[in-house]
Amino acid sequence: MARALLIVDVQNDFTEGGALAVAGGAGIARRISAFLGRHADEYDLIVASRDWHHGDDDNGGHFAGAAEPDFETTWPVHCVAGTPGAEYHPDLDTDPVDVHVFKGQGTPDYSAFQGRTDDDVLLQDVLGEHHVTSVDVVGIATDHCVRASALDALAAGYAVEVLDDLVVGVDTERSARALDEVRTAGGHIGTSDMDEGLANPGGAVL
Repeated sequence: MARALLIVDVQNDFTEGGALAVAGGAGIARRISAFLGRHADEYDLIVASRDWHHGDDDNGGHFAGAAEPDFETTWPVHCVAGTPGAEYHPDLDTDPVDVHVFKGQGTPDYSAFQGRTDDDVLLQDVLGEHHVTSVDVVGIATDHCVRASALDALAAGYAVEVLDDLVVGVDTERSARALDEVRTAGGHIGTSDMDEGLANPGGAVL
């Protein structure tokens, strides 16, 4: 009966100044780090995911290429493996992270459950090895990769909680719908204790 924390895509390209910047992304990095400072030892496993795209192809149509991106299924170039944009935001404390998974390597992945470790182990197999039964989800972006990761976790049979003050979305209304989807699928939307003495960075979906 182990519990895991899943930190989704807190990367430079998804924060202010990045190729696909989400307003409030840097603040979420700081909030997650503060949360880890208080609660890391309460988790049996902490996993962080990253987009880790190829730089020499369209990643299965994920990159728009010469066409204009529609920002739904096609996107500007972002999070290319080995570039600064693909690195974790510097305000995210990665010291407590036990496992790192990489997704979107030539494919249009959104869910962290499509991610693999450096040893080519799928996230679900990592969780299985550690006997995880429940997953808390935080990170970027609520209406895209957080949504997909939470729904895949539920589909795989995990108890899931999204901490709504530790996620941030691109679009407020779409993010609210994403959280409703998680609820409908059997997940829980909760709130951390990070507003106790820590200012809201703004932009988070509350």
